[in-house]
Amino acid sequence: MKIAIDGMGGDRAPKVIIDGVVAGAKEYDYNLILVGDKTVLRRELSRYPRYPSNISIAHASEVIAMDEPPAVSVRRKRNSSIAVGIEMMKRGEVDAFISAGNTGAVVCAATLGLGLLRGVDRPGISIVFPTFMGVSMMIDVGANIDPRPIHLLLYGIMADAYSKYILGKPRPSIGLLSIGEEASKGTDFVKETHKLLDESRLNFVGNIEGQDVFTGRCDIILCDGFVGNVVLKVAEGIGAAITKLMKSQIKNRPLAKIGALLSKPAFIRMWKDLDYSEYGGAPLLGINGRVIISHGGSSAKAIKNAIKRAAEYKENELNKRILEELESY
Repeated sequence: MKIAIDGMGGDRAPKVIIDGVVAGAKEYDYNLILVGDKTVLRRELSRYPRYPSNISIAHASEVIAMDEPPAVSVRRKRNSSIAVGIEMMKRGEVDAFISAGNTGAVVCAATLGLGLLRGVDRPGISIVFPTFMGVSMMIDVGANIDPRPIHLLLYGIMADAYSKYILGKPRPSIGLLSIGEEASKGTDFVKETHKLLDESRLNFVGNIEGQDVFTGRCDIILCDGFVGNVVLKVAEGIGAAITKLMKSQIKNRPLAKIGALLSKPAFIRMWKDLDYSEYGGAPLLGINGRVIISHGGSSAKAIKNAIKRAAEYKENELNKRILEELESY
């Protein structure tokens, strides 16, 4: 299996990306291709005098910065690491592409370069996250901020396939994020989406509210990309704030330090469950290819795990499964 990784994308690229790729190359028997400026990437790889032989480099002379406008950048920078990686996917030279770079640019390049699966109008970014009842997934978290109700129905169908064949849930439950449980609550968009989902064959359990996101009340949460991205960023902010608050409180109290020491094993297990890096990256569902979007601040561990997620995408023939589900509708 061949997997291309954007070596120039991310807040801490290329160092952290290369650290993750080297770790992934040691753990997994895949051919990993770093895409980016070969001079920069070779210099970073030189920190590993005996890096694994299943790592290679595909040169891309340009970089799309995190703050550049997506559509304009993709058109102007045809030799960027994102554009080259997507083109490699299009030509069948790799089985998947991973990037922690400019999310909008990745979505735009993948949509234009690879096209959409038959029956899909818009791609959706889906994240997997921990809850009290195991893992759940949310779609969309940023690809489509102004969708139509039919798009959320299609997201539900695609996420249903992902949950079945990747997460191993035979009949995943699906909830629609709204401001109240009643079908009458929410905007016209939410109400119409509710009606479509209710009439579908999906295991739709109705509206869920913000406080239900992490309880595990449903396996799949549907929302538009604007709301989903806000939920994602708020969750990240709360996690960081709680960690900082706990450390400050423990630091100023001797008894708390003792309690924290005794509780350390439990804290380690808890943070492992909550650590986004365990889940690697978010699949861009609906694309006629395999694209994983990683967090801009991804750690080496997150990149290593994104490689595993990309391999699962290929091994489980997820796009074939999604097409089968779409055709049944």
